[in-house]
Amino acid sequence: CHAGDGLLHRAFSIFIFNTQDELLLQRRSAQKPLWPNYWSNTCCSHPRQGETMEEAVRRRLAEELGIRTPLTYLYKFQYHAQYDSVGSEREYCWVYYGRYDGDPDVNLNEIADWRYLDVEGLDAALASTPDAFTPWLKLEWAELKSAYLPTILSAGT
Repeated sequence: CHAGDGLLHRAFSIFIFNTQDELLLQRRSAQKPLWPNYWSNTCCSHPRQGETMEEAVRRRLAEELGIRTPLTYLYKFQYHAQYDSVGSEREYCWVYYGRYDGDPDVNLNEIADWRYLDVEGLDAALASTPDAFTPWLKLEWAELKSAYLPTILSAGT
């Protein structure tokens, strides 16, 4: 699915905020073939064959970060992003958010680093070092900010 121009396939992205309204970001492992060592949203992956999206998001959030928390579906969209000559993402992506306080228990095969960052800090980082972030994070963050962020942040108070 990720070779060359990629084949369209289902995917998901999860945004986890703590009660201080900070977003949990992850830096992708150096072992990742696409966008290694890039900062991205909390968790992103693909459902397995026969798995519902709701099952997939719960499973993968626990596998990558050891987090179990309710997730809320926001929207879905389609995008294509090329990573040099290595391959690409061509995904029909479901976007979710949730709340969680505490440190994640990260899977080091998937995640090189993590941090919580507030909205202003993420905006500043995206403006000053946009090439340090995955393309889907940039697309999704723009949509979250314009259409969903006030509701997400007010839900945490």
